Amino acid sequence: MSALPPQPLSPLDGRYRSAVLGLGDHLSEAGLNRARVQVEVDWLIYLTEHRMFGSSPLTGEQKAALRALADDFGQPEIDRLAELEATTRHDVKAVEYLVRERLHALGLDHIAELTHFAATSEDINNLSYALTVSAAVRESWLPKFRAVIGELRAQAKQYRDDAMLARTHGQPATPTTMGKELAVFVHRLERVREQIEGGVHLGKFSGATGTFAAHLVADPDADWPRISREFVESLGLDWNPLTTQIESHDWQAELYSRISHANRILHNLCTDIWTYISLGYFRQVPEPGATGSSTMPHKVNPIRFENAEANLELSSAVLDSLAATLVTSRLQRDLTDSTTQRNIGVGLGHSLLALDNIERGLGQIAIDRQALADDLDANWEVLAEAIQTVIRAEVTAGRSTITDPYALLKELTRGKRVDHAALTEFVNGLEIGQAAKNRLLALTPAGYIGLASELVDYL
Repeated sequence: MSALPPQPLSPLDGRYRSAVLGLGDHLSEAGLNRARVQVEVDWLIYLTEHRMFGSSPLTGEQKAALRALADDFGQPEIDRLAELEATTRHDVKAVEYLVRERLHALGLDHIAELTHFAATSEDINNLSYALTVSAAVRESWLPKFRAVIGELRAQAKQYRDDAMLARTHGQPATPTTMGKELAVFVHRLERVREQIEGGVHLGKFSGATGTFAAHLVADPDADWPRISREFVESLGLDWNPLTTQIESHDWQAELYSRISHANRILHNLCTDIWTYISLGYFRQVPEPGATGSSTMPHKVNPIRFENAEANLELSSAVLDSLAATLVTSRLQRDLTDSTTQRNIGVGLGHSLLALDNIERGLGQIAIDRQALADDLDANWEVLAEAIQTVIRAEVTAGRSTITDPYALLKELTRGKRVDHAALTEFVNGLEIGQAAKNRLLALTPAGYIGLASELVDYL
C-alpha cells in the first residue's frame, strides 16, 4: 500500500486548483446537490403559495428557514446526503429526504407530501444542471473570457500602428500591423461571446414522460402547463414545453459547442503569439526567480501559451463529446447523460485554466519594435504586389504598354531577396506615369500597411 494520503486524480483538483476554484462552487457534486435542494424547496413553496391541494402559504420566516437549507448548504448537509444515499442508492431521493427532515424540524410535517410532488428525478436534475451551469458560466468562465478579450483589445489599440511583416504560408507577405492582427482575434471572440451570453437555458417540469400524467390525475382542473412554465421561469430559466422524461439537452449542446469554438479561436491566438515570440516580435518579461530551463539559463519559455494550448485541447475534447452525446437519449429516457454531465466541470475547468494562462501570458510580453523594423527592412520584395498592381492600373489608364505585369515582378522577386536599391532601380525604369512612379518610389515595407491601423477602429 502507498504511504500517500488520498490524492486528487485530476490536476484541476490538484496542481491547478486555485485557477478553477470558482467552478467547484457550482459544478461539483455538492454544488449540484445544493441546486437540487433549491429546486425541491422552491417547488414546495410554489405549491403552498398557490394553495394547491388545500395547503396554505408559509410565513416569511418559514420560507426563509426552508430556503436556508440551500443558502447555507455546507459540509453537514453534504455528509447527511451521503448517509441518506447509502440507504436510498438514489441521489435525488436522498435530497428529497433531506428536505423532509428540514420540514419535520420546522414542524411542517403536514406539507411533507408536497416534497418532490409529481416530480420525476429528471425534473429536479435538469433544472439543477441549468442553474449550476448557467451560474458557472456567468460567474466564473465569462468574466475570465471577457478579461482576456479586454486585454487583447487594449493591446490591439496599443499596437495599431506597429507595422510588421505578415507571413502567409510561413513566408514573407504583405505587411500588416500587430494591432490589426490582434484585433482580428478580438472580433472573432466577441462574436462567440455574444452567442454564449445570448443563449437560452431551458428547463422542463412535466413528469415521468413529459405528459403531466400524474399531475392531471391529482388535479384535473389545474392548468399544469401554465404552472410548470411559471415555476421554471421563476428560477430564471426558459421553459421547454415538449420533452420526454428528460429536457433534451439541446441548449447544453449549443453552449458547449460555442465554448469549444471559443477554445479553438484562443488556441489559434496562442499558436500565433508563440510564433511571434519565436520570431522576436514579442519579448517575454522574465518573472523574478522563475526558471525557463533546467539546463539553459538564458531561456524564458512561452509556457503560459503552451499550457493554454494543451488545456484548450482537453477542454474541447470533453465539451465536444458532451455536445455530441447529450442530444441523444434512447426513447423516452436512458441514463447515459447521468455520468457524462458530471464532467461538465472538467470541460469548463480546462478552458478556464487556459484563459487564466492566456491572461497572465499577455501580461508578460512586450513588443520589440526594432525586431519588427529589421524584419521589414530585410524583405523589400513584399512590395512586388504593390508594384504590379500599380502597373496594371497604369496599363488600364493608357499610361503604360507593359504586358503581363505579374510575370514581370515574378521574374524579379520570386525566391529572391531584393533590396531597396534594386527596387528603386527597377521602378525608375518602368514605363508608367510619373505620379504612380513617385508613389512607388516613396513606398517602404513599413509603410505598405494599407488601412491596417484604421481597421482596429471596427472593434
